[in-house]
Amino acid sequence: MSIPFISIEEVEHKLDWREMADAIFAGHQQGKAKLGDLALEEGKRSMLNRAAWINGLGLALKSVTIFPDNAERTPPIPTIESVVVLFDHDSGTIKALIDGQLVTKWKTASDSILGARLLAPNNPSKLLVIGSGVVATSLIEAYRSEFPMLEEVAVWSRTADNAKSLAEKMDCTHCADLAAGVAAADIVTSATMARTPFIKGEWLTPGTHVDLIGAFLPDMREADNALMQKGELFVDSRETTIHEIGELILPIQEGAITESDVCADFYDLANGHHKGRQSPDEITVFKNGGGAHLDLMVADLIYQKWSNS
Repeated sequence: MSIPFISIEEVEHKLDWREMADAIFAGHQQGKAKLGDLALEEGKRSMLNRAAWINGLGLALKSVTIFPDNAERTPPIPTIESVVVLFDHDSGTIKALIDGQLVTKWKTASDSILGARLLAPNNPSKLLVIGSGVVATSLIEAYRSEFPMLEEVAVWSRTADNAKSLAEKMDCTHCADLAAGVAAADIVTSATMARTPFIKGEWLTPGTHVDLIGAFLPDMREADNALMQKGELFVDSRETTIHEIGELILPIQEGAITESDVCADFYDLANGHHKGRQSPDEITVFKNGGGAHLDLMVADLIYQKWSNS
């Protein structure tokens, strides 16, 4: 029997942000994932492989190639390609190959709205989205699905024209003043490629929830030390964030916070070991790390939706 390839066009119209967040929550109740990474490089070209195994749920391998010179070809072709291999949890047989772009898109924003579901203030009315790329677009869709009571969604970007364009496309407001936008928001979600922290803790007001997505390398971060000190810190997974991503590595190295300042991760929250937000005025900070175990949880639901069609 041939192994199916599940494309974006085949299944995305059947996916729902809240249902995907539910699947991630449930996946964290099935026991701790076993994780493994392998990275290969040749000059500017690289290949990343991330694997996850969750007993009772399955196994997944996500492979990503990054070839920057593809942009210079005639005609140009994508610089990043990825695929997720989904394996059966009983037999280890390959169930499907799934478009990696599809899995990454739904994993990233669903990870964030689950964090907000558990940590954001009740009935938030104002969301600030920092960034104007494809992830920002997904975040607007996902947050509106999770919090239909939102009255205002504002977009800020270093490139104002990009923010204005996205705001117009998604029926949002353009935020011209980042400090004022952060101060006014109930939820701040940021997806940038920043390596120097630019979101300042002094801007935060009581009750705000901050969702940090952009940093994924050891030298990347979006929030300054004051922000990390001011809020109660949460992560999706201790294993894939604290010693892997600059958002936590760097303030720990600088003595601004310690590893023990991370209150909980999704395993703690999903299994009742931590209650999440403790009071209406508490500031919560969530680091979206996006590990391979999340790829597995998302890929499993995508496969279910595809196989039931």
